[in-house]
Amino acid sequence: MGEIKKKRKFDFIAKKNNTMKSLNEVEYFLRNIKKMKNCINIYKIFK
Repeated sequence: MGEIKKKRKFDFIAKKNNTMKSLNEVEYFLRNIKKMKNCINIYKIFK
């Protein structure tokens, strides 16, 4: 009941790094989706 919550400092560098990592992961995922789509299309052509 008598606990005081400490206010955390806003860490801009950590937020920036986390954002960059997330964007890289999304970009990697989207590139892999495009590659898989191309492979599926090639498979359909040769089938």
